[in-house]
Amino acid sequence: MIYLDNSATTKPCPEAVEAITKALTENWGNPSALYNFGIDTARLLRQARHSVAAAMGAEPDRVFFTSGGTEADNWAVFGTVKRMGKRGKHIITTAMEHHAILNCMADLESKGFEVTYLKPDAMGRISADDLKAALRRDTILVSIMLVNNEVGSVMPIAQMAKLTHKLCPDAIFHTDAVQGFLKVPFAAKNLGADLISVSSHKVHGPKGAGALYISPRLKSFPPLLLGGGQEGGYRSGTEGVPSIMGFAAACAAVSATFREDSQRESALIAEFAEKFAALDGVTVNGAHEAPHILSLAIPGVPVQNTINILQDHGICVSAGSACAKGHRSHVLTAMGLSPETIDSAFRISLCRDTTREELEKLYTVLRDEVLPRVR
Repeated sequence: MIYLDNSATTKPCPEAVEAITKALTENWGNPSALYNFGIDTARLLRQARHSVAAAMGAEPDRVFFTSGGTEADNWAVFGTVKRMGKRGKHIITTAMEHHAILNCMADLESKGFEVTYLKPDAMGRISADDLKAALRRDTILVSIMLVNNEVGSVMPIAQMAKLTHKLCPDAIFHTDAVQGFLKVPFAAKNLGADLISVSSHKVHGPKGAGALYISPRLKSFPPLLLGGGQEGGYRSGTEGVPSIMGFAAACAAVSATFREDSQRESALIAEFAEKFAALDGVTVNGAHEAPHILSLAIPGVPVQNTINILQDHGICVSAGSACAKGHRSHVLTAMGLSPETIDSAFRISLCRDTTREELEKLYTVLRDEVLPRVR
C-alpha cells in the first residue's frame, strides 16, 4: 500500500506503540491514586506533558490534554464565549476552517452571535489586512487555522495575533494548529496566540489524544469538564494515559528529525507539484506552502473515479478533507474554484516516511490510467 493521506491520519510510530503498550501492561495505575503505583503513573504523565510542551515550544503547565483536535477547538471557542460573552458578541474566523470550528460558529450564530468569515484568495490565503479590516471594538474571539488542511496554505498567525491584541486588547486569539504542528516551525511561547489546538494522530501518535495550549495571558479560562479536578481543574476525568503516553512518545520521536523531515517533504511537494501541473488535464489547487499537503484536480473526472483507480493500484489519497464526509469542499468553494474542478479535486499528503518512489508511482498511474479517461 502507498499511503498518501497523512493529513487524515498518520501511522503510529514504533515509539508511540511501545509507549502505549507499556501504559496498558505495566504503568496502568490511576495517576490520581495516592499509593506508589498511582504516583509512578502520575510521574510518567508529567513527563508526557513536558514532551508535548517541548514539541509545542510551550510552558508545560499551560498544556492540557484533550481527546483530540476537535475537542480542543470546541473548548477554545465555547470557553472563550463563556469567558468573554458579556463584553461583545462579534467573532472572526475564516470560511476555510475545519468543521470543528465552523460548526461551533454556526451554533453560536443561532444563539445571537455575529460571525465574520474571512474569505481566502484564489490560493487559499488569508491576509493580516483582511483581519485588520474585520476587527471591531466588540470582537471577543479570532480563530484562524495555522495551516489549511486541504490546500496547505500557511497563515501569518504571529502577525495576526499581534494585530488582534493591539487593536482589540481584550479579544482572545485562537489558532487550530492541528495541520501545522510538527510540520511548520512555531513556538507557542512566541507565536502570540492565546489558545492553540493540536492533535496526536496527525504526528504519528494514536487517535484519542490532543492538547489545548492556554497562554499565561489568560490567567483564568473556563474548564471544559467538571469533576475530580484533573488537568489543573480544566478537564476533569481520569486521564487517558495510554493515548497520552503514545502522543508524548510520538512528539519526542518526530521532533528529533523534524527539520530534516520537513525540508525533505517540502522538496518532494515542490518537485511533484511541478510534475503534476505539467500533465495535460491536471490542475494544482492552492498555495501548498506547508511541506506535506498538495491539492490536485482532474476536471472532467469525478473524484470517486480517481480514488477508485488509485486504490486499484494500492494508492490511498483523500477527496478533500477526510473529516467532512459527503460535502463539496467548502475550502475550494471559498477559493472560488469552479464546480467541475471542486468535484474532481483530491488531496495527497505526505509524512516523514513518504518516498519519491511512491510519488512517482502516483504520477505514473495518473498519467497512464486516469488521464486517458478524460481525452
